[in-house]
Amino acid sequence: MPVSDNKEIRILVVDDSAFMRKAITIMLESDPQIKVIGTARDGAEGLEKVQLLKPDLVTMDIEMPRMDGLTALREIMQKHPVPVMMVSSITTEGARATLDALELGAVDFIPKQMSYVSLDIVKIKDELLNKIKDIVRRKHLLMSRFRQRQFDSLKTGPVSTKEKPAESPPVEISSLPVVKKRQHIVNIIAIGSSTGGPPALQSIIPKLPRNLPVGIVIAQHMPPMFTKSLADRLDSLSEVTVREAENGQVLEPGLVLIAPGGKHLLVKRRGTRPQVVVTTYPEDTLYHPCVDVMMNSVADAYGRSTMGVILTGMGSNGLEGLALLKKRGGVIIAQNEATCVVYGMPRAIIEAKLADHIAPIDRIAHEIISYF
Repeated sequence: MPVSDNKEIRILVVDDSAFMRKAITIMLESDPQIKVIGTARDGAEGLEKVQLLKPDLVTMDIEMPRMDGLTALREIMQKHPVPVMMVSSITTEGARATLDALELGAVDFIPKQMSYVSLDIVKIKDELLNKIKDIVRRKHLLMSRFRQRQFDSLKTGPVSTKEKPAESPPVEISSLPVVKKRQHIVNIIAIGSSTGGPPALQSIIPKLPRNLPVGIVIAQHMPPMFTKSLADRLDSLSEVTVREAENGQVLEPGLVLIAPGGKHLLVKRRGTRPQVVVTTYPEDTLYHPCVDVMMNSVADAYGRSTMGVILTGMGSNGLEGLALLKKRGGVIIAQNEATCVVYGMPRAIIEAKLADHIAPIDRIAHEIISYF
C-alpha cells in the first residue's frame, strides 16, 4: 500500500560523526512530516536499528568504523529491504563508492555538504525533502522492483564488458521481441535523468550496439567528479564508447558524452561536424547540468531528427526542452511510472502528451534501436 501524503515519515540516520547526525536530523526535521526516529554510529548498529525500528527510509554514511556503509547496505537490502539514501563525500573515491551503493540497491545519495544548514541550499534542500517523501510513498513498489532485479540477475549472470568480437552484429537486441523498424530519421539521441538515473542509464547504454550510427548526449543531475566515475563505469560495461564531455569535442557515431557535474552540455552544429559546448552559462538554473538547457540546444541543432529520452527524476526539468523538441518534430521516449525511482520528470512529459513512447526501463534500449 502506498504511504499516505499526511503520514509521518520515519527516518533512521546512520553516521559515525555526531555533528553529521545532528546536521542531517536538523535538515530532515525542518519538514514537519519527517521525524528522525533514531540514529546509529556505524553500519552494525544501523543494521540492528533497521530491524528494531522499521524506518521508512535510512540515510547511510559510506565511510564508518566497524561496519562501513556499503557492507551495511548490502545486509539491509538482503535481510530488511528499505529505501536507503547514501551520504557521500564529493571525491573520486566517494563517487565510486556511491555508484557501488546504487548498484547494491540504494535509491539515491546526499552530497555531504548538503547536510549542513545554510541559506544557499534552501531550494535544493526543499527538493531533497520532497524527493524523500516521494520515495517513501513508493517504497513498497521500489523494494518489490529491487527483489525482482535480484532474481533476474541470478538468472542472467554478470553484465558483459568490452571484450567483444571485432565485428558488431546488426543493430538489434535479440533477447527482446522484434518490432517493425520505425520510419523516422534520428541523427542524435539526448537523454535526461536525475534521481535513480545512474542505474537507469546502466539498463540502457550497455544494451546499445557498437555500430550505433549516431552519437548520444546525457544530462544526469550529479555533482562534479561523480559524472566522470559514471562515464568510466558505463564505458567498462558497454560496446559504445562513454566519456565525460569536454568542451569542443566532436560528437561521433557510437560515442556517448555525459555532461560534467556542475556544468551544462550544449550541442552546436558547425558545418558537418557537431560539437559539444561545456559551459557554466546560464548560471541561474537550479541544476548544473540542466536537462532543459541541453534539450533546447539539441532541438535547435537537429530539429526533427532528434530523439529525446527522459528518465526517472524529481520535478519537471526537461519539460521546456522536450516541448521545443516536439514542436520541431522530434521523437520522445519516456520511462514509465512503475520503473521510476521518482516519477517526476517523465510524468511531466507524459501529462503534457509529449511522449511518443512510454516504456519500462528494461525496454528503452529496444525502443531506441527500433529507429535504426
